[in-house]
Amino acid sequence: MQISSRFTIGTHVLVMIALKGDCTKVTSDMIAESVGVNPVIIRKTLSQLKKAGLIHVARGTGGAELAKAADEISLLDIYQAVECLGSTGQLFGFHEKPNPNCPIGHNIHHVLDGKLEDIQTAMEKEMAQTSLKEVVEDAQKRMDLESVS
Repeated sequence: MQISSRFTIGTHVLVMIALKGDCTKVTSDMIAESVGVNPVIIRKTLSQLKKAGLIHVARGTGGAELAKAADEISLLDIYQAVECLGSTGQLFGFHEKPNPNCPIGHNIHHVLDGKLEDIQTAMEKEMAQTSLKEVVEDAQKRMDLESVS
């Protein structure tokens, strides 16, 4: 199983806005070129980030900016803005109809549900402790090192 690329795309978008937004108008086409995806995907991501209150997007002329300081945005905020966890809010989907006549099928929910919930909680706790500012600073350091070499 793999979490979709929506989270890493959303993070990439916000890092780009944080690093480039002060000196240039950050548009969906510019971001799409950096991410390596179709601008339609970026526009959808921008819409999700805007709906979550993480960015402001200028209509018509384009351009996006952070709606909060980078240290006020956590990786969990980004994840929750762009990932579709459905009505359950659960990271792990569960097959709907395990066979109740099979001893394993009858008990699998009892065995796994709590463990999967604990795993999701731990992941979300870790994400909440990392700010966009930290990611932006790491990206800037790497870019600075590459420009020196």
